[in-house]
Amino acid sequence: MKNQILPIREKIGYGFGDAASSMFWKMFSMYMTFFYTDIFGIPAAAVGTMFLLTRIWDAANDPIMGIIADRTTSKWGKFRPYLLWIALPFAIIGVLTFTTPSLSVTGKIIYAYITYTLMMMVYTAINVPYSSLLGVITSNIKERTSLASYRFVFAFGGSILVLATAEPLSSKFSELASGSPNPQLGWQLSMVVYGILAIIFFLFTFSWTRERIKPVKSHTTSIRNDLKDLLENKQWFILLGAGISSLIFNSIRDGGAIYYFKYFIQDQQAFTIAAFKLTITYSTLYLVLGQAANIVGVLLAKPVSDKIGKRNTFLYAMIIATILSILFYFIDREAITIIFIMQFFISVCAGIIFPLLWSMYADISDYSELKTGRRATGLIFSSSSMSQKMGWTLGGAVTGWLLALYGFKANVIQSAEAQDGIRMMLSFFPAAGALLSAIFIYLYKLSDSYMKEVGEKLNIHRASTEK
Repeated sequence: MKNQILPIREKIGYGFGDAASSMFWKMFSMYMTFFYTDIFGIPAAAVGTMFLLTRIWDAANDPIMGIIADRTTSKWGKFRPYLLWIALPFAIIGVLTFTTPSLSVTGKIIYAYITYTLMMMVYTAINVPYSSLLGVITSNIKERTSLASYRFVFAFGGSILVLATAEPLSSKFSELASGSPNPQLGWQLSMVVYGILAIIFFLFTFSWTRERIKPVKSHTTSIRNDLKDLLENKQWFILLGAGISSLIFNSIRDGGAIYYFKYFIQDQQAFTIAAFKLTITYSTLYLVLGQAANIVGVLLAKPVSDKIGKRNTFLYAMIIATILSILFYFIDREAITIIFIMQFFISVCAGIIFPLLWSMYADISDYSELKTGRRATGLIFSSSSMSQKMGWTLGGAVTGWLLALYGFKANVIQSAEAQDGIRMMLSFFPAAGALLSAIFIYLYKLSDSYMKEVGEKLNIHRASTEK
């Protein structure tokens, strides 16, 4: 299996799963704070606190889901069946999350807590098993990186779809209401579209992928042993820290982008597509460009890491992102072209690390199996989902709190202090996350050459236990 080349259809099928997840992820990371403050109608500080409380609980669900998935037995394997079982609830709760009820502000906050918590729970229930698939499809190190690259090309493709259509689609759907436009209806119906697409994409992943790596039969494992192995794995903690920090970097930039153009640039309209009566905003172009640049980064991840290693590629990308993010603060609001150029290069750096990060979690799964004789793929990959949630949690909470701290008020002209705070959210604050991620990955010790040796030893061990 270490030399196995996967069929293109299986890599594409695996990629569809993250296209589905990323459509929802981008709605949450790019638009959720804006939706709650400007459409749904609750205070920014309340949004920040809600993100922190609900996502801490949600992050705790990831290892639980990993443990459950590791112990699942079905004719489809351990992880694939969840793509079939959870796809419909995933879509339905997504629509409810972007539904605005006719309630008081307090009632809306309660509704937001309930629906958002449920959304994150079903996201965990489908995304942890999906992510874990990477560790059991193949043991070939380069094919894992290739799988991860396909995954993120599709992920950013799904993201581009959402970022290119969310604002125009919600605007168009809002016109379906009788009387004046209804943005609440527009966002709700947009999520219906994305939910249907997500179901279809998850079913492609379920149908086109296979689980090939099986646990060593001669070993039984317990939850206690799995957790003990994880907590004693120093490399896992280092990678977890790098993952959380990189998501803080991304989530603050993503969450602040639409505010940056609406309240700092203040000139949202880029151009109009007359045939469809659609107005394309600068924020839409900015976000779409970022996702396109992410894809460039993903495509660069494998050839660059093949030459200098995954760790070094990750490290240099985060250092460059730190420097460019700091420089972003000093760009004048009139320099739209420079803003977009900087967005491109920062986003290339952000894109290049993601397939490397997930491939490294697969390496840690192998490393842990070699050291302990036990394999807990779902639990280890749930940590990657947990890092994603925790980084997103901290970044999202900080975004809401920063808006409140700098005196942000929805749908009015912002004070100079609020505008400066919004600028910081696209520069110095994400730069701090990128720098912290670089420090963590500098400490990471599982080189590609070492992992090749690990893979060879594991293949010999697995083969001997099957005899």
